[in-house]
Formats: sequence, C-alpha cells, structure tokens
Amino acid sequence: MIRMRTDFFAESLGMGTSMVVLMPQAASGIGMEGADAGQAPGDGVPVLYLLHGLSDDCTIWERRTSIERYATEKGIAVVMPEVRRSFYCDEEAGEKYWTFVAEELPELVARTFHVSTAREDTFVAGLSMGGFGAFKLALNHPDRFAAAASLSGAVDLLSMDLSARDAALAPRIWGDRDLAGTADDLLGLVGTVDPQSLPALFLDCGTEDGLLEQNRRFIDAAEQHSVDLASRLRPGDHAWEFWDQGIQDVLDWLPIRRATGA
Repeated sequence: MIRMRTDFFAESLGMGTSMVVLMPQAASGIGMEGADAGQAPGDGVPVLYLLHGLSDDCTIWERRTSIERYATEKGIAVVMPEVRRSFYCDEEAGEKYWTFVAEELPELVARTFHVSTAREDTFVAGLSMGGFGAFKLALNHPDRFAAAASLSGAVDLLSMDLSARDAALAPRIWGDRDLAGTADDLLGLVGTVDPQSLPALFLDCGTEDGLLEQNRRFIDAAEQHSVDLASRLRPGDHAWEFWDQGIQDVLDWLPIRRATGA
C-alpha cells in the first residue's frame, strides 16, 4: 500500500485539516501480496471511508489495528478523515464537519486520488462516534454507498447523556436543537427512508459495551421497518481488541468488485 498523511485546506471548515489515505500498490517481495481489486485501466479502485471515534484522530485506525495489511489483501483504498469531536455534525459553535465529510471530502478525494466514484465501489465504516457517522452517511445519502458498517456505534443520540463525559460537548455541537426528526436521528431515519434505496448495512457491538442497548434498539427499528440489516452482538467491550477483529470482518463482508477472472 501507498500510505499518505495529507494536509489540506477545507473550504467548509475554513481551516486546514488532515486525512490519512491508503492506496493499493502493485508490489511483491515484502510479505504483503495485495489482492487485484480488478478495476479496468483508467477506472479507480474501490474506496472505504473509515471514520474515527470521539477521542481519536485520523491516524488511530493505523495505530490500533493492522488496517493497512487488511486493506492490502482486499485491494481497496482507505480514506481516514479528521473530524475532531464533532459527531460528524455542522456544529452550533464550531465547524461544519457534516458538510465537510458528506460533501467536500468525497469531491476532494475524487479529484486527488485514483479511486472509483461509482456507488457500487464506495463504502463507509466507523467505530463508536464513527459508527454513528457511517450510518448517518448511509441513511442520509443512500445513493452514494454500496455498504455501511457500524462498530459499537453511538446509533441513538436521542437516548444518550453526553454531558456525563463532557458537559460542553452537546451545547457546542447542537446548541438547544431538538434532534428528533433530523439528520442525526438515526432511529427516526430508519422509519422514513425507503428500505429498497439503502446500501447494505452491518452492525457489530459487544455484549459488554455500554452502547449495547441503543444498538439493540437500532436492530429492533430496522426489523420493524423491513430494513435489511446484518447484525451481530458478540462478547466484547468498547475496546480496540473488539474493533480490530470487527474491521477485518467488515472487509470480508463488503461487496468489493473483482476483475473478470480475478
């Protein structure tokens, strides 16, 4: 893989920011034989937008998992953006991180890197806050993604007391806004989006995780509204050992296209 830490100016944020990008590389003799993702000459490779959690940054997936090795085996590009503690939202008293990740980032990636822009080659996944971000993108922009995965996701913000961790967090992001019926109300969106329009969805959560009950509520809402959701509740906590295994399973689950004869 070619690994790039990219620093750039984001118009939607009004400031410089960063992302880490992994791109498939034809290489041998280093003990990491990459898969042939199979795109025809001139086409871009499949891409996974991989989102970080509340206490993390754009480098965390590399530092806590072997995502580069896992992605090499699949022949897929990985884009890991920086969104700070924004919950992938346009903040009430801060920056427009939802506009950044939903609009500006994919346009910038498409202009800069040799990735496919086809829906069937575009995926999103994340952990905790990033799991919320992945499902938020999938439910609000279902036409852009073939699949989305949430690992230990904060998928029911309306039930969370975010002040228990940081009293200033919710006021800074949402002010006094009611989240019910908004782009951040994932359980509400499950009941209003056409199930046939949605990408494939995968939910993974540990049975010892503090977010377990809200993940169960998301599973119940998906079943109630005939949303096709692959879900798994397995032993584990809100920890990197769980997510390291989870992202490998997500990559195995993704419908990555192959070249004819690959």
